[in-house]
Amino acid sequence: MMGAAVKALTQILSPPMRAILWRAIGLALVLIVVSAIGLQRLLSWLAGSGELWAETVLGPTFHTPLNILAWIISIAAGFGIVFGAVFLMPAITSLVASVFVDDVGEIVEREHYPADRPGAPLPFSLAMSEGIKTALLTLLVYLIALPFVFVAGAGFIAFFIATAWLLGKEYFELAAMRFRSPAEAKTMRRDNAATVFMAGLIIAGFVAIPIVNLATPLFGMAFMVHMHKRLSGPRSELIAPDRRGRQPLA
Repeated sequence: MMGAAVKALTQILSPPMRAILWRAIGLALVLIVVSAIGLQRLLSWLAGSGELWAETVLGPTFHTPLNILAWIISIAAGFGIVFGAVFLMPAITSLVASVFVDDVGEIVEREHYPADRPGAPLPFSLAMSEGIKTALLTLLVYLIALPFVFVAGAGFIAFFIATAWLLGKEYFELAAMRFRSPAEAKTMRRDNAATVFMAGLIIAGFVAIPIVNLATPLFGMAFMVHMHKRLSGPRSELIAPDRRGRQPLA
């Protein structure tokens, strides 16, 4: 597993990957800025109009608690962009990975597995739907875990574990779906759940590093291409036929 991680880390800086890397970083930065500004605007609304609406609904008895909550939210809004960049990064990398899944997969397969049957490109709608589902699920899990951040750091541990599971799941299934149907890819991931989760921990560690984490879509995808190959077995005939019933390009 560590060997696969080293190969992926080395390859994302190789000449064939650099053009994809810059495009992935540019898309991630745009999504981060837009999402973080949206989060800051939401927090600002909650601190102002949201407080008045809540007091109207709940009654004057809740005036003091709502004032305190609004004060906390106002502080959070001041750090909205910074907080959003950290909080939203795993979800954003899920979306970016969906865009570049085939570009990265083809390069890794061509360089490291030239004798194997190449994978078939994923339909863009399928890749994006997987990325969007993972991004939304990531946000939901994080919102649930957020209150526990102030309980002896339990929230941060929950964030890390959730990130490992979610990103490990997405990247592995995207890599597997280049050779298998979505149902087969998900079954394979479940059959190797412990291994995929351990690999996800490595991706979660990568995405936790500021600036470096902008390359997470390339690292995660390249890493899981290697993991899928290893779990598929040494012979190409162990890989299921092309899911769309046509021969992949030679």
